[in-house]
Amino acid sequence: MGDATALELTPAELSFYDGAARSQVYIAVQGTIYDVTSGASFYGPGGPYECFGGKECARALALMKIDVAECTSDLTGLTPKNLSTLQDWVRKFAAKYPVVGQLRKQ
Repeated sequence: MGDATALELTPAELSFYDGAARSQVYIAVQGTIYDVTSGASFYGPGGPYECFGGKECARALALMKIDVAECTSDLTGLTPKNLSTLQDWVRKFAAKYPVVGQLRKQ
């Protein structure tokens, strides 16, 4: 990555950016990490989407499920409609929140 300030975090490291362990709230979608701290009332502790904070949540977004069990990058078995929904979310996150890094494998 060209930006020296860009983060490369493992899923375990990302989990500390849930708004409880640190004040920042980060969410990864298809490996791209977004700083959603400005939306902490949604994604941080006590927010309606708090299960997404500090996690890769591509599958959950594609399925439109607020479920920590679906917070994964695994897109196996998703329909074209699910994948289209995911791309809509990617566009929304990219327009609203700054990208701070990339998720790397553990």
